[in-house]
Amino acid sequence: MAAVPTQRTTYQNAAVLGAVAGLRTILPWALLATAANRPGASFLQRSPSPARFLRSPVALIGLSLAAVGELVADQLPSTPSRLASGALAGRLISGALASAIVCLNARRSPLAGLAIGAAAAGAGAVAGYSIRMKLGRVTGVPDHVWGAVEDIFALGLGALALRQPLARHLPIEAAPRSSR
Repeated sequence: MAAVPTQRTTYQNAAVLGAVAGLRTILPWALLATAANRPGASFLQRSPSPARFLRSPVALIGLSLAAVGELVADQLPSTPSRLASGALAGRLISGALASAIVCLNARRSPLAGLAIGAAAAGAGAVAGYSIRMKLGRVTGVPDHVWGAVEDIFALGLGALALRQPLARHLPIEAAPRSSR
């Protein structure tokens, strides 16, 4: 029997996806579209209509291209800091909405998903910026190299949060209870 996300794992996955939005604004959306378009995936089949657009091949292609564009743009010296007010607001909104979709899909509170996602996106943005700057100063390795490392980390982290068990769920009343 496939693993069923508990309330705890749903909110953990929402937090991880929010943190990914703090690192790369569009990446959570490309990952959600990828999860929704996997062959045989039940992910987002029962979600409200605003999230169902992620199941379309157009959304998958468009969001994937946008995420790749963001990865490229991040390497440009003219790209503003992720902590600038507009960039940070976009990351907070992206993390909040993507996390709410994860929660809706698992029949958990979308309001909790919004809060968790926004908080995690803020933490991810600050931590990502701080770590990247510190590594650049300590190692002398150029920023664009650390940017590429951060891209790979964000992609792996997001893929981990959206692994296959997320796509299968039971109604809340049928979900297994934690022993803790």
